[in-house]
Amino acid sequence: MALTLYVDTARWRAHQQMVIQQFPGIVPVCKGNGYGFGHERLAEEAARIGSDILAVGTTYEAARMKDFFSGDLLVLTPFRRGEEPVPLPDRVIRSVSSVDGVYGLVNARVVIEVMSSMKRHGITEQDLPKLHAAIENVRLEGFAIHLPLDRTDGLDAVEEVIGWMDRLRAARLPLHTMFVSHLKAEELARLQQQFPQTRFRARIGTRLWLGDHDSTEYRGSVLDVTRVAKGDRFGYRQQKAASDGYLIVVAGGTSHGVGLEAPKALHGMMPRAKGVARAGLATVNRNLSPFVWAGKQRWFAEPPHMQVSILFVPTEVPAPQVGDELVAHLRHTTTQFDRLLDR
Repeated sequence: MALTLYVDTARWRAHQQMVIQQFPGIVPVCKGNGYGFGHERLAEEAARIGSDILAVGTTYEAARMKDFFSGDLLVLTPFRRGEEPVPLPDRVIRSVSSVDGVYGLVNARVVIEVMSSMKRHGITEQDLPKLHAAIENVRLEGFAIHLPLDRTDGLDAVEEVIGWMDRLRAARLPLHTMFVSHLKAEELARLQQQFPQTRFRARIGTRLWLGDHDSTEYRGSVLDVTRVAKGDRFGYRQQKAASDGYLIVVAGGTSHGVGLEAPKALHGMMPRAKGVARAGLATVNRNLSPFVWAGKQRWFAEPPHMQVSILFVPTEVPAPQVGDELVAHLRHTTTQFDRLLDR
């Protein structure tokens, strides 16, 4: 009995091909938990589509992925002096976001990140004159810019990239390759047309692996079903059942990521109101689970356990049977499955 990720493989791969066609020279990204699929599976998919490079999050991920993927590995987290050394092959490319970092990577293959409107990390325009000497002792693979997802100030993404292209060109720095993130296909095409001597390579993870929501589905197996009457005590905390119903024990707990949710940016009054309502219910131990039965998400009977969750289903709803599977609306990037099944 398990929390299972079902993948409609043909549909999933058809979506991959669509994205690949839209973004020539794509750099697939595999970081974190492998977008819910795992590192080994995404390494296999990257090799299958013929990618010469795979982007990973950290040096530790690169150390693991080197055994699954034979092409170049681009580490997205910038190098910092004093970081723990991790043995890596020469086919690993390090990102760097400071002049000092470039000096610290003698003879290494590097991609230099520039500071975008994200304001996360990157070299500034004032750093550019210092780069000429710094890049003499590294193998420069190109520059990179990581753009924000939302643009509330109306600034055009293409114009932001063009601004950096002009600065780099004015500083007489090599512009053979520019790695970009969070651009639309038509925006990438505009850039490629304006700068035909530069190869633009889009680093893409979410859109590539998770862009077709209907190609994947999580399901948790029902392990036990117990009828309870109003007032019956149950669970770790021995709470009382608020009404007659069923306690449904389903595979999928905190070790899988069930009950864990990353903070979300809320836009508009309705999402904010719903957020306030959820917070209010949580104060009286009413939390909606991600598991669906009979067309509705069901309430947690109590906070999820390590490997299972206990749900409450009222008597007016037919109870599931042991061995049934409940669809679970889970976030791929925070979920660990027990098994993955292609179908």
